[in-house]
Amino acid sequence: MPARPAGPCGHAPKPAGLLHPTPIIYMYMRTRALVLRTTKYNDEAVITHLLTQSHGCIDMWVRVSRSRRAAVRHTLFQPLTLVEVEWNEQRKANLKRPTAARAVQPFASLPYEPSKLAIALFLADFLHHAVRSEQDASDVFGYVVDSLQWLDACPSSYANFHLVFLLRLTRFLGFMPEVADYVPGSYFDMRSGTFGTGAAPHADCLTPADAAWVPKLLRMRYETMRVFRFSGADRSRLLAALNRYYALHLPGFPDLKSLDVLREMF
Repeated sequence: MPARPAGPCGHAPKPAGLLHPTPIIYMYMRTRALVLRTTKYNDEAVITHLLTQSHGCIDMWVRVSRSRRAAVRHTLFQPLTLVEVEWNEQRKANLKRPTAARAVQPFASLPYEPSKLAIALFLADFLHHAVRSEQDASDVFGYVVDSLQWLDACPSSYANFHLVFLLRLTRFLGFMPEVADYVPGSYFDMRSGTFGTGAAPHADCLTPADAAWVPKLLRMRYETMRVFRFSGADRSRLLAALNRYYALHLPGFPDLKSLDVLREMF
């Protein structure tokens, strides 16, 4: 048998099978998170999309649990459920695998009152598309959770909630309308996010009547929004304009099917 070639230091190289594999380094992670969407992966697992307090938006592979004693129950990951999750981070893993999960501050009325549930499901769908690219979303997370907790505790007069929520969310995403130049009678150019005394040379422009609501909605607080009266047609038209505004500023933002459900209820 011919001799094995010597290595650079005169020693025979180790056979390939004896080389030490590169160790996999794990880092323990734990954070609060809001479930935005959960989809079936196969009969054994689901993929859940989360907005987290400290890691932006992440996707998790969750095994379908067969036991109530499982450390991670897939039934926990329902839209807009607030959870605390733990996982071991791997550098190259796109999908996280939770090692533990538990509910945090369950909502009392949001999942059970039809009108609130319609708003919640619409916002879960909306947020899934609006914040997916956010890497540092702690401010967004705080705003969303505080807003949902207010809605959960509110007994009535919240029909304008989603309008105020969506317009104020633009401040955290970087395309809040420039209201400093607003004067009565202004048009609102949705492409540039600015007001002007004349109509823009394209269709993405709000008339003075609708444009007047933009600064009003931005100034509204949840506690006082009930004093502003909208007809169902006004609310539907402004909601469509908000959806279009997001689509202009977030590439790939779709027309949401849940929009029609909300229009019918409010």
